[in-house]
Amino acid sequence: MEWHKNISDASLHAKIRTGEIRLGGNEKLKIYGLLCCISGKRMKRENRVFFATKQEALQHQYRPCGHCLKANYVEWKEKNRRFGEV
Repeated sequence: MEWHKNISDASLHAKIRTGEIRLGGNEKLKIYGLLCCISGKRMKRENRVFFATKQEALQHQYRPCGHCLKANYVEWKEKNRRFGEV
């Protein structure tokens, strides 16, 4: 996990090009999604974090975005409903 506020724009772009960063998340809401998601683009820089993989985001207890990762979100919601967490 990498904080947006701790890396420069040039470094961020380089990491996206090399595949080190593939997903973005909101630290306050604990939601992750695609970098192109309209919801993710609206968040404040100080709340934005980046992940290389879905597994990394899930390890940090982030849930999938309901907009850009609809199928993953529905699966996550159903799984957590069975365990009484949602």
